[in-house]
Amino acid sequence: MARYDTKEILKSPTRKQYYRGKFYPNIPLNENDSYVVTTIGDRLDYLAYIYYGESELWWVIAVANNNVTNGSIFPMPGTQLRIPADLSGILNLFNTYNKER
Repeated sequence: MARYDTKEILKSPTRKQYYRGKFYPNIPLNENDSYVVTTIGDRLDYLAYIYYGESELWWVIAVANNNVTNGSIFPMPGTQLRIPADLSGILNLFNTYNKER
């Protein structure tokens, strides 16, 4: 089951505000996934930049690890994080879930 998050506030043609939510897909294990043990100063956005070339993909690591950071981009030092290998498949699912409605 996908996670749901409401962040984007939009205005309707009648100028009423409403939220557009985002659905985040479940990320299954893959034998090609990488694992890292975090150290002091590690951040999800920086790890996403290292592994995917884009810091905006931090949410992929957060979702894959059941948000072990409790809403922070700073994982506790010594935490093992899974870095999903199938980024294109994950992004395809994300885009499918979040098509313009």
